[in-house]
Amino acid sequence: MLPSDHTVSPPVVNRWLQLGACIAAMMAIANLQYAWTLFTVPLTQHLRATLSAVQLAFTLFILAETWLVPVEGYLIDKLGARLVVTVGGVLVGLGWIGSGLADSLTALYCWYALGGVGAGAVYGAAIGTALKWFPDRRGLAAGLTAGAYGFGTALTILPIQQMVDAGSYRMAFLIWGTIQGIVVVAAAQLLRKPPSDWRPAGWTPPAHGTTAVVQSRVSRTPWEMIRTPTFWVMYCMMAMVAFGGLMVTAQLRPIAAQNGMDKLVVTFGITALGLALVLDRILNGITRPFWGWISDHIGRYNTMAIAFSLEGFAILGLLRLIDHPLWFVILSGFVFFAWGEIYSLFPAAIGDVFGPDYATTNYGIQYTAKGTASIFAGWGAALLVETTGSWEPVFLVAVGCDLTAAALAWFWLRPLVTRLAAERVGEVKGDARTAIAML
Repeated sequence: MLPSDHTVSPPVVNRWLQLGACIAAMMAIANLQYAWTLFTVPLTQHLRATLSAVQLAFTLFILAETWLVPVEGYLIDKLGARLVVTVGGVLVGLGWIGSGLADSLTALYCWYALGGVGAGAVYGAAIGTALKWFPDRRGLAAGLTAGAYGFGTALTILPIQQMVDAGSYRMAFLIWGTIQGIVVVAAAQLLRKPPSDWRPAGWTPPAHGTTAVVQSRVSRTPWEMIRTPTFWVMYCMMAMVAFGGLMVTAQLRPIAAQNGMDKLVVTFGITALGLALVLDRILNGITRPFWGWISDHIGRYNTMAIAFSLEGFAILGLLRLIDHPLWFVILSGFVFFAWGEIYSLFPAAIGDVFGPDYATTNYGIQYTAKGTASIFAGWGAALLVETTGSWEPVFLVAVGCDLTAAALAWFWLRPLVTRLAAERVGEVKGDARTAIAML
């Protein structure tokens, strides 16, 4: 035994290693969402199903990925990220392996939803871990972690597309499902939680009004958060913007097929669709740390207003120029560049407004907005196209949602949070109830 006057120092944990593990895990689950569109056409053929029936699997995946995150966030806070992400990695692998073996819509729904449960556990743990280790660079850390989810498929999309186009979509599911599960489980073993009183060396929380970002000194419980109007405005905004991005994510191959972009070779034997998918995933990764970094300097809600407006105009441009190969590639990429930032801006904003102590669980609740959007972006959009015979109504709805969310960020959230920075006398004195009422 050690003498009584000796204490055991806690093991030194490199927070950049923690961030690296989060990034690796996020990259490994990216295919479940961002490579899905490649499987939609062969699945409709193999299962003799309509596009809307197949896209219901995508909707169920997003619902399972998002609506269970609050529960998974609670488990992460209680059991630790390492255990939860390990289990999540197993489910991620099984989700794709089972989908590759599915011979019915019911089986496809069950397996892809199971993959969604695993992906949600990994996503929530990675974002939460990054936020806890980087209170001084919250926007950048959330952006890099979420960016890995957007960028991960850029490395694998062409090999997967080649396997699918060669008639081996089942093999693509089996091989890549196994690889993804192994990578997530391996990354999970590195994850640790910082001590409750830990701060980066030399950093102290900034005083109100000294930075462009307002950060709360009081941490709100999930129950306190959902009782504020500010949370519900943010929830609706995220759902509206997520609709447009998820619609393009899920439907890009069917849209491309209708316009011949899936067969038209543009360079080095790569089709317009293949080139668009690579560019989309690269920009979808870059956008998250880029806009997260911008928001750390000019404020979350100024950034939201700019980015959401750009996405609306990009979708409108894609609608008008979708039959031009060059514009199809460029504008689809710009849609992702102006959309993916919601996965860095909103977790950072939740941490700013509602405090760090319950950041994982609180953002888990906010993240369910993506699930709400998926109902309309996957199954709903496909059904609307089957009913009207055109993608135009779907695109116009997405444009309207983006511009509405931009207006809410600029005219509602931006002045509200600016006012709160000056008015939170109760918060400075430690009166959490007064601060909550102001939200």
